[in-house]
Amino acid sequence: MTGRLLLLWFVIAFTVSSLAQSGPKSKTATKTIRARSFVGEVPTSIAASVGDTLAFIEGSFLGVAEAMPEDKYNFIPTRGNFAGVRTFAEQVKHVACAQVAFFNEFEGKQPPGDCEKGGHSPAKSKAELIRYLKDSFDYGNHVLGGLTAANSLDRVEGRYAGPNTKLGISVVAAWHITDHYGQLVEYLRMNGIVPPMTQKYGLKVR
Repeated sequence: MTGRLLLLWFVIAFTVSSLAQSGPKSKTATKTIRARSFVGEVPTSIAASVGDTLAFIEGSFLGVAEAMPEDKYNFIPTRGNFAGVRTFAEQVKHVACAQVAFFNEFEGKQPPGDCEKGGHSPAKSKAELIRYLKDSFDYGNHVLGGLTAANSLDRVEGRYAGPNTKLGISVVAAWHITDHYGQLVEYLRMNGIVPPMTQKYGLKVR
């Protein structure tokens, strides 16, 4: 929990810093997060301030989804109190649906009405769910590219984290993936798999 709160704090801190620097003069929406410019390692737009962290979280979550063998996608923890929890596959599908929902609300569109149960997508196999997840991340990143100083506090309505602002819903989208990443790390480890991000950076308990 402490790690998640720190991650959320960094997202907000970077965003506030960017907002202060950008001011109301920025009226043209960035087309994509990848088109951002930097001064050193510091993002120079609000979209990039949130988008950098969001991209890292998305990569971490995607790594977990790809690491779990397909025959374990229906895995549900049984040791401990896990009554009523989602299967691994349902977790992945829920995250994909929610990402679409958050950024539907950002755009003023009607979001899916059933993301708690995975949404309306017919995706079932590992390959289908990975495709759905990637598509939802691509969509969210594209929409986030339109976050500017001028519209960051525009009101957003909807049942998923609303009412909110465009900045606020973007931060929620990053937090939500992190929340479920933490859960799926446990699913992986219960099946003897070390999360790819942990393998990459060789994180150890100090």
